[in-house]
Amino acid sequence: MNLELSQLPDDAGKLKAVIVDLKQSYEHKLDELRADFEKENSILIEQIRLLRAQLYGRKTEKIPLEHRDTTLPLFDMPEPEELPVEEVEVPAHKRKKRGRKPLPKDLPRETVIHDIPEEEKVCACGATLERIGEEVSEKLDIIPAKIRVIRHIRPKYACKECEGSRDERPSVRIAPVEPELLPKSIATPGLIAHILTGKFVDHMPFYRQEKQFHRLGIDLSRRNMSRWAIKVAAACQPLLNLCREEVLSGYCINIDETALQVLNEPGRAAKTKSYMWVFRRGDPYRPVFIYEYHPTRSGDVASSFLQGYKGYVQTDGYIGYDFLDHLTDIVHTGCWAHARRYFVDVTKAQGRNRKKAGSADVALEYIRKLYRLESRARDKKLEPDEIYALRQTKSKPILSQFNKWLLKRSGQTPPRGLLGKAIAYCLNQWDRLEGYLKDGRLSMDNNAAENAIRPFVVGRKNWLFSGTPEGAEASALFYSLIETAKANGLEPYSYLRYIFEKLP
Repeated sequence: MNLELSQLPDDAGKLKAVIVDLKQSYEHKLDELRADFEKENSILIEQIRLLRAQLYGRKTEKIPLEHRDTTLPLFDMPEPEELPVEEVEVPAHKRKKRGRKPLPKDLPRETVIHDIPEEEKVCACGATLERIGEEVSEKLDIIPAKIRVIRHIRPKYACKECEGSRDERPSVRIAPVEPELLPKSIATPGLIAHILTGKFVDHMPFYRQEKQFHRLGIDLSRRNMSRWAIKVAAACQPLLNLCREEVLSGYCINIDETALQVLNEPGRAAKTKSYMWVFRRGDPYRPVFIYEYHPTRSGDVASSFLQGYKGYVQTDGYIGYDFLDHLTDIVHTGCWAHARRYFVDVTKAQGRNRKKAGSADVALEYIRKLYRLESRARDKKLEPDEIYALRQTKSKPILSQFNKWLLKRSGQTPPRGLLGKAIAYCLNQWDRLEGYLKDGRLSMDNNAAENAIRPFVVGRKNWLFSGTPEGAEASALFYSLIETAKANGLEPYSYLRYIFEKLP
């Protein structure tokens, strides 16, 4: 109510009425401000708790048992339908005896016999003691790395009778130089494999390896190692092309990306973010990985890689993958691990001292039931057709109930809060999240791609950045070859040494 002084009535009763109206109006506005403040304050407190949990809390996404409620009775609203309580049979098992594992049988062994002196092999009665057995204990020893020099000698041959003649035929004969991965270099396939395994498997930056070689009496600079890595990567490009063809020939591709810093990118500041992408062939029996460095996180990167591909593509909810929903030859599936993570963040923000299950626990129980069905399928080693049937009869009804619960709960939850964001993520991604129902070969989540990017992330914490785009591209190639080898049960050093010997 806005009144000028000239508009105020002269009557005392009317003045009192005006004052009462003003008082009620201001009290109403004060209540609204107080409610907005409390709502904003609760959101900020929630975010602070989550940040504290992320910094100092446990990194696991598992929910403590005391916060799990499989029957879900503590609903804070009428539920559309009760979740069925499943009885899970736990098969009997034998307890494994604890103790030290035996040492691998393929390791070379050196026998040391600790025998008693000859004079002690005679009994007090005068008879000679007979050997009735032995006690054997094995201990592990290691010989530090040894560096050797391989001398390549090529004898020269000449005809003394032809010396001084004008014959145009060559008078000196010598064996041709063997093909080498790095011609005119001191590096052997074994040395290159050792250096690259150190960096891309054991996460040892070149400058640390430089110090290791110095302790062994070898002057080998990080600059040389970097130059060798880039040249070897160029020689291995045909192998990467074959891997790329393998990825694109699979029925499913998992995609993920993570940030990377490259210092000397043309036209870009040193602190500008670049990205390492990973494309994984989804077949668990023929895993192949392709890592690609790109200056951008644009969806054009994935679009370019998937050119002409037909099949399933599984990603997280990043907006750069939205174009996949509009392609006729590709079925875009989502990641339940990401959906679950949003609800786990809600429980972390609530703190450990919460005494009852909340809406986030209800959502997590729905998701947990879905994962339990997948675990049962793996334990029983079901075929893809059987997994498809199981999902249609068991998983699909749970998903339907969960969707109804999300829709109803979304209208009663502040959208800016963590719970509101978790519910919105699920509803926005729902068509993708249901995508795994379409094929028994598909996985519920994109963890395969996340696990593939993890070795790169661990390495990045050690070597921090790439110096040049060429170095970043070389790193991508070596991660592709090494992670593919590891996924197929090959020892990385032996694999790299083998291909470096055969490539020339």
